[in-house]
Amino acid sequence: MSEFSTFVSHLECGLTGERDYAAGEVHGLSRAGRPLLVRYDLEGIRSRVSREDIWARGGGFWKWRELLPVTKTDNVIALGEDDTPLISCPNLAQDLRVSGEIIIKDEGRLPTGSFKARGLALAVSMAKEFGITRLAMPTNGNAGAAMAAYATRAGMESYIFCPDDTPAANVREIALQGGKVWRVNGLINDCGKIVGEGKDAMGWFDLSTLKEPYRIEGKKTMGLELAAQLGWDVPDVIFYPTGGGTGLIGMWKAFNELEALGWIGSKRPRMVAVQATGCAPIVKAYDEGTRHAELWQGAHTFASGIRVPVAVGDFLILDAVRDSGGFAIAVDDDKIEQARCEVGAREGVLICPEGAATYAAYKEALKDGRVGAGDRVVLFNCGNGLKYDMPETVKSLNCTAPINYKDLKK
Repeated sequence: MSEFSTFVSHLECGLTGERDYAAGEVHGLSRAGRPLLVRYDLEGIRSRVSREDIWARGGGFWKWRELLPVTKTDNVIALGEDDTPLISCPNLAQDLRVSGEIIIKDEGRLPTGSFKARGLALAVSMAKEFGITRLAMPTNGNAGAAMAAYATRAGMESYIFCPDDTPAANVREIALQGGKVWRVNGLINDCGKIVGEGKDAMGWFDLSTLKEPYRIEGKKTMGLELAAQLGWDVPDVIFYPTGGGTGLIGMWKAFNELEALGWIGSKRPRMVAVQATGCAPIVKAYDEGTRHAELWQGAHTFASGIRVPVAVGDFLILDAVRDSGGFAIAVDDDKIEQARCEVGAREGVLICPEGAATYAAYKEALKDGRVGAGDRVVLFNCGNGLKYDMPETVKSLNCTAPINYKDLKK
């Protein structure tokens, strides 16, 4: 990998548009208490490199280096990243009698087994660039695992706090990858409070979702990569499991940057924010026509990655959904589990509960007409299904007794 060329021009507040945030300096939230967005000299990028040049490179999301904020190759923290596959689902399409293609983008193939690797690789790499050595964050599981892995690789300390019902596999992988991890008797916002209140005492940098500018830049590579994989085009609809919403915000940013570069046209996918009925603050705000979401009380769903009662970037999620002509939709846990089983049984693809929520939402939207039978849709599976509890198998055989093979068909 050659030395990075730097094209960051400045950062600006995602809410107010204030631009007085210099590149090359450590930033958290804006003065308005909202996420900062990284802006680039897109004309400079276009004059330096073509989309074909970039797409011919290896290195997964790091191939997009001109559109990323890291300035020194030595600060790139890599763990064998590669592009994640697009898996067409003809059996599901046949079951639903649709003519449009159903595509799963399987982010579970990334290092640490989830799409969180994209955002945390960039956030940790930028922390290294700024000389930060101690990081902390709240997590529902996968983000903590990604931060622990990349921080350990970079020689940094990582402190991670997760709700006490976080899947055991997530907690254990955080510890095995060098993170200091605690279970907390609360939700992710309670864990976030611990991180925020501990900054002075512990001297750590808060890497919470959207509380620093660079996780968005990592997550936007999902949109860059998807457009390239589709022949520099976009699907009709994207169903995205939405907790903090960094990926949805990042993809929307990616499509706008790609058009400004002249690498795609003006067509945009309809962005659909998918939540669980037990924790649906974005859906409620969308339905009520507000730009900000209220704190969701009593949040519950077994799809823990989308159990986020409040999102600091709520308005950016809702703006992208509305500007794209999309919508926000909530599905209940029973339908999420049914969807997980259907995708596995019909397509041989093991997806996580949050990814299954997107298929459940697609089926609901198909029924009520919010998507058409001819639409090409992309469903984001955000994590490796092996990390999650699966239904028990109860069949067994006695190898010392005669086997009735006809019974095996039942």
